[in-house]
Amino acid sequence: MLHIRQDFPINASARRVFDAVSTPTGLDSWWTKTCTGSPAEGAEYTLGFGPEYDWHAVVTQCIPDSAFEIRLTKADSDWQDSRVGFELAETNGSTMVKFQHVGWPEANEHYWISCLCWARYLDLLKRYVEAGETVPYETRLDGAL
Repeated sequence: MLHIRQDFPINASARRVFDAVSTPTGLDSWWTKTCTGSPAEGAEYTLGFGPEYDWHAVVTQCIPDSAFEIRLTKADSDWQDSRVGFELAETNGSTMVKFQHVGWPEANEHYWISCLCWARYLDLLKRYVEAGETVPYETRLDGAL
């Protein structure tokens, strides 16, 4: 199995970062188009990425201000049963984020595109948390592909 990993700082509290990666409002601000769910272990999320991409996930780890992970339960074949997670460590008002998307079945074209797309999405996460900046869903990946 293959993994995508990124470590980066966000100049904000772990609480603000946790809210951005675990709540529907936060996720819709930088990743999803429409999201439902609640940050609690075992909770189900619906992750909407457009008409043909309504995916589902279950929360596998939820430690407030520290860690959040979901496992995709309904997605395309490459994402099916993979896990997307965040570990957070705050120091002096800044939070180190350890991101991972684990469980890719193979290094195919979708894997390589997703590596690039995750880098772009994580930059949008950082901009959202630090500056309140949001980018319209339809243009979030402009220039990334």
